[in-house]
Amino acid sequence: MKSALYLYNTLSRRKELFEPLAPPFAGMYVCGPTVYSEAHLGHARPAVTFDVLYRYLMHLGYNVRYVRNITDVGHLENEAEESGEDKISRRARQEHLEPMEIVQKYMNSYHHAMEKLNTLPPSIEPRATGHIIEQQQLAERLVESGYAYEVNGSVYFDVEKYDREHNYGILSGRVLEDMRANSRALEGQDEKRGQFDFALWKKASPGHIMRWPSKWSEGFPGWHLECSVMSTKYLGETFDIHGGGMDLIFPHHECEIAQSTAAQGHAPVRYWVHNNMVTINGQKMARSLGNFITLEEMYSGSHQLLARAYSPMTIRFFMLQAHYRSTLDFSNEALLAASLGLQKLMSAEKTLDSLMPAGSSTIDVSGIAAKCYEAMSDDLNTPVAIAQLFDAVRIINLVNDGKEKLTAEDIGSLKALFRVFIHELFGLKAEESAGTERLEGVLRLLLDIRQEAKARKEWSTSDRIRDRLAEIGITVKDRKDGYDWEITA
Repeated sequence: MKSALYLYNTLSRRKELFEPLAPPFAGMYVCGPTVYSEAHLGHARPAVTFDVLYRYLMHLGYNVRYVRNITDVGHLENEAEESGEDKISRRARQEHLEPMEIVQKYMNSYHHAMEKLNTLPPSIEPRATGHIIEQQQLAERLVESGYAYEVNGSVYFDVEKYDREHNYGILSGRVLEDMRANSRALEGQDEKRGQFDFALWKKASPGHIMRWPSKWSEGFPGWHLECSVMSTKYLGETFDIHGGGMDLIFPHHECEIAQSTAAQGHAPVRYWVHNNMVTINGQKMARSLGNFITLEEMYSGSHQLLARAYSPMTIRFFMLQAHYRSTLDFSNEALLAASLGLQKLMSAEKTLDSLMPAGSSTIDVSGIAAKCYEAMSDDLNTPVAIAQLFDAVRIINLVNDGKEKLTAEDIGSLKALFRVFIHELFGLKAEESAGTERLEGVLRLLLDIRQEAKARKEWSTSDRIRDRLAEIGITVKDRKDGYDWEITA
């Protein structure tokens, strides 16, 4: 193992040393998409986050089974109330297609978008509709143990009973008594014993398309049930990592913990890892809010909020520049800066191949790789690791300009650093770069104009160019004989 990995565990609310149950094997389950429309920028965040974690775990020597599900039934329009039409059925009705046609159409689209982002495919990608029998079996087990009850053909989990014996709210920090005091009973939930009980099996209404026979009724499984079933089937009753977006902590993951603990008598997951949201003007990007930009719109630049098209690698790099647990606010300025920063990294890697080695080095590069590993092992701190890579870029440019010298061994070390971190761990790859090269050319032209303004002592023009670039995350550093620039946002 190259480095001890610490991950922030939402369950304990602190960073913990990652110690898998059965090393060198590690199991990771991540909640995947509900496939009823095109993948958007918000879907890219967990995909990229857990792709990097998957890559880093394998790089550290673990044999990882990565399970990411496809939700193709049971996700209703009103998640909190567990009411309304199934999202896939609704889209099928709108598009005059069969529900499984909708699933296939948007699952293919999701896979295509993920392939462009260069995310590795999971080891297993189970679908909820492929595990109906197992979901019925788990619901029946919970009824038999007294943690669930049947009413009018539907089966509900008894949250009150579970909370008395365990702790409903252990993940989210919510307290059932406080929840009751601060909310009102929702209409249409009269058949439930408790206000916060959730469905394990729902009896289908007459117009509901997606339905399966069961001992209780013709119906469909609850949204929360599928993940407990599929994670247990492929990773065991206790497994290492469960991932997903922070918006899933409550109620989805809280309910997963409750039903799995009630069925098995122990907690199902050792490390709960959650990525933060992509936001637009401070509001979560989501299909339900209608403020989303699809990945294909990002790639083509066709959305009205986009100033231009952005390549998949620019989007990936944009996400890696922020820590996965921090919010990531969409802006054209930040994406433009990411495009330029990525091009700067890729250009420096090309420059490495043309550097002439010297007999001795005048600058020390030995600590950069260690600092990159230290950042990655500190809860996947990709922005700090990227800052170290830009320090390497600075050194490469100094050597290329004849201001510093490196030995062949040091040049080889930098090549290995770029190969491991840029490509193997960050998943960035070369792509059609004419657009970004032109952007970098425009930036250099602007900075040359600034240099000429300084020579003429036109300080207001010089300062205005510097300050406007700083606003979009590009810092200019003056040298005696010129300038350097770097991406800082």
